Amino acid sequence: MERIGEIRRKTKETDISMTLELDGTGIANIDTGIGFLDHMLNSFARHGLFNLDAKVDGDLYVDSHHTIEDTGIVLGQAIAQAVGDKKSMKRYGSFILPMDEALILCALDLSGRPYLQFDATFTADRVGDFDTEMVKEFFYAVSYSAGMNIHIRQMAGTNNHHIIEAMFKAFAKALDIATQEDPRIMDVLSTKGSLS
Repeated sequence: MERIGEIRRKTKETDISMTLELDGTGIANIDTGIGFLDHMLNSFARHGLFNLDAKVDGDLYVDSHHTIEDTGIVLGQAIAQAVGDKKSMKRYGSFILPMDEALILCALDLSGRPYLQFDATFTADRVGDFDTEMVKEFFYAVSYSAGMNIHIRQMAGTNNHHIIEAMFKAFAKALDIATQEDPRIMDVLSTKGSLS
């Protein structure tokens, strides 16, 4: 079966269309109106080997907050839709990713229970047109709309671009691992018999 999430979300602040294919090859077509966010989502798709199409029209005349947060919400919804009942899935994924001087750990659990633990320090307010304070808000939105437990920890790093990009790549790699299917898992990987 194809594992695809297709979401359309329209509010007074943003209009977002997104399609996520878990079993892809890393093809991305991204337009959020924020160059650095486009770069991060392209990195997410490429390094997770997901196919991702995202068209985002947001109220950037206000600031970047609504566009970035709502993109995280929709990505989380697309992940939730694509994983479906989670049968035969490994459920857990973790990755430690180096990018030059930056070193980022990401560990996640497709538990159905949302939680974000985010430990990082940024030394600049912005990277391009992207507010660095929105990195945490983005992953918070993903975790809650996907029903996913995410831990992101900065283990090293001084360059804000490298730190953030390593987070998106580490998240992609961890998610790729967690969504892989294992034929030994006959149902869902839970003693409760459900992941919700």
